[in-house]
Amino acid sequence: MKLAERVQSLTPSTTLAITAKAKALKAEGHDVIGLGAGEPDFNTPSYILDAAKQAMDEGLTKYTPAGGIPELKVSITEKLKRDQQLTYSNEQIIVTTGAKHALFTLFQVILNPGDEVIVPAPYWVSYPEQIKLAQGNPVIVPAEEANHFKLTPEQLKASITDQTKAVIINSPSNPTGMMYSEEELKALGDICLEHGLLIVSDEIYEKLIYTEEEHVSIAQLSDELYNQTVIINGVSKSHSMTGWRIGFAAGPKEIIKGMTNMASHSTSNPTSIAQYAALAAYQGSEEKVDEMKKAFKERLDVLHKLLLEVPGVKCAKPSGAFYLFPNVSETASLCGFSSVDDLVKALLDEEKVALVPGSGFGSPENVRLSYATSLEQLEEAAGRIRRFVEKHQS
Repeated sequence: MKLAERVQSLTPSTTLAITAKAKALKAEGHDVIGLGAGEPDFNTPSYILDAAKQAMDEGLTKYTPAGGIPELKVSITEKLKRDQQLTYSNEQIIVTTGAKHALFTLFQVILNPGDEVIVPAPYWVSYPEQIKLAQGNPVIVPAEEANHFKLTPEQLKASITDQTKAVIINSPSNPTGMMYSEEELKALGDICLEHGLLIVSDEIYEKLIYTEEEHVSIAQLSDELYNQTVIINGVSKSHSMTGWRIGFAAGPKEIIKGMTNMASHSTSNPTSIAQYAALAAYQGSEEKVDEMKKAFKERLDVLHKLLLEVPGVKCAKPSGAFYLFPNVSETASLCGFSSVDDLVKALLDEEKVALVPGSGFGSPENVRLSYATSLEQLEEAAGRIRRFVEKHQS
């Protein structure tokens, strides 16, 4: 049987491919250090686990409304009011099976064949693929490394056509960890308003910021931008709940209604138990979140310093998330490799350190390293990388 064209056009996830190879080597008994993971290495806080157990004990294991339980929607509106000073009603919220599902459903709802979505590169690997699955066209706009990989107003304006429907803003970013300032968001927002573009604001890493900068949602900046923005977020990164699969979208009622109708014919509803766990996450103390953030900041400081000691590596220090995205094109050249992808493959084969090549994120001169692992592992990985480079240089 011939598969549908939309599936044949998909690009396999580079992250998953590297992770799979690293796991296979580990299963063979090799001492592999994986720096490809896009999830915190901390367990979900105990008060959230207890809430899930209580939900099971109370029999809260049945179908829920397709858009999420009302209590969780209320808790999400309270979170948005508390953190972003934004006011939403329950009708403007949909709870989804992870933030990835929120994005997928949104693109299915807003895009017609041929509609364009502007995607700044480097980008999270699933943005272009989800747009293609919705029969839209991802318009990749390379953001300059000199501008910390952030889209400029000039680039945005130059990329808009009659077919442009939306633009994605991911702050803090996966894979770069960089974050837009209020002024930068305002400048981009003005252009979006001028051209009637929907803004997809992916804020999944908003709790993981390691500078004095404050996270700003573009929806905060004016009533007009509020009405033209869909916020995507969830508990996966902030509360170490990746496997629970709870995300949400907040935005205009008509869009959220369309997303809810679509979800009712796909997932029916997010897992009931996970919703009650997420409810506890949003209602509980952020003490554990702060502890995790403190650990990530320490790891960032250490790993960033060690990477800069590797010949040829250039790496600006990010503001948030838990990734470093160094430019290693010079390193690859020093080691005699024709591409960064070849360097990454050889590093995994020889030193058993798994990185994700930047080609999967639209930036072939870079690699992504996750510091969501122990400090000891990060120090060992950095040592292996330096040893590998020095060996190949000589």
